[in-house]
Amino acid sequence: MQEIAPGLRRWTAWHDHWEEDVGALAVETGDGLVFIDPIDPPVELGPPAHVLVTVYWHGRTSGELGASEVWASTRSAQPLRNRGIEVTHPFRAGDELPGGIVAFQTARTAEVVYWLPEHRAVVAGDVLLGAGAKPRPTDEPLRLCPERWLGKKTHADLRETLRPLLDLPIERVLVSHGVPVVEGGKHALAAVLD
Repeated sequence: MQEIAPGLRRWTAWHDHWEEDVGALAVETGDGLVFIDPIDPPVELGPPAHVLVTVYWHGRTSGELGASEVWASTRSAQPLRNRGIEVTHPFRAGDELPGGIVAFQTARTAEVVYWLPEHRAVVAGDVLLGAGAKPRPTDEPLRLCPERWLGKKTHADLRETLRPLLDLPIERVLVSHGVPVVEGGKHALAAVLD
């Protein structure tokens, strides 16, 4: 487990489908502990008050945590329920979320990214990917997901939906897949959106 900032921790756990470790977050908020896209959280974190899911593929172990409040976009809620995860709060981008967290809709219809204002961090599920576990000096810190993951949308559509994030005072971009950007997040995001 890595402490990204006070009250913001990231851990990784093995994902059988991806055959690699994937990331998840724990955020301490005024509304209690919030997990984002949890997968096998470390026991020392304790149970969350809320679970937020970026996209239904990231339901992971959300249904096994005993959280009384599970939040997902309206487009992800039914697929999560089909997987046995009860979504207590389906929401749309712009709705009020726990801890002052803000959701932004992406071109990938079922996926949102989260803005953690207190930590100046963007949290992405699949639409943004980090460099590999052993990045080469030529690797960019962020890249867009493969275009085929966007259905009928394109990378241009994805860039358009992510550009409003550049108006925020971003320090970090925390991804599920690959290495998170813990410094210079706005520069890294701007580079991938150009």
